[in-house]
Amino acid sequence: MAFDFRLALFQPDIAGNTGTILRLAACLGVAVDVIEPAGFDLSDRNLKRAGMDYLAMAALRRHLEWTAFEAWRKAENRRLVLFTTKADVGYTDLAFAPDDILLFGRESAGVPDHVHDAADIRATIPMPGGGRSLNLALSVAMGAGEAMRQVGRQHEAGAQKADTQSP
Repeated sequence: MAFDFRLALFQPDIAGNTGTILRLAACLGVAVDVIEPAGFDLSDRNLKRAGMDYLAMAALRRHLEWTAFEAWRKAENRRLVLFTTKADVGYTDLAFAPDDILLFGRESAGVPDHVHDAADIRATIPMPGGGRSLNLALSVAMGAGEAMRQVGRQHEAGAQKADTQSP
């Protein structure tokens, strides 16, 4: 089953992380939005090492800037869930929806205030061990896994309900 939620990267800094995220997304059937400018050339050459041969399978949409992404998101009527260290709600405490966009900031700086302000929901990955932050690709994998778990259950419940209502 492919998922309708999307992953978005705000001006990613590290090609290896982006390649890893594209590989993850290709394997999970999830689309990725990259909000430029990136801190590296977004050519296949730079992403190939981490993304391997999965890059051709990845559903990637590039947005030249934040305002272009926001215009597209609003036209699509999608909720924006920002993963940030500056949130009080743990990501497993959220109820993800099938059309959510899970947004992750730059490795070096996160996202600016206007992006924080645009988010419909802000979530954090609790780090009781006291760390400052996780690797971006790990954070994306954790968020995608939780969204898949929840949205998959919603999809299965809807399918089971439809099956019980069939003549």
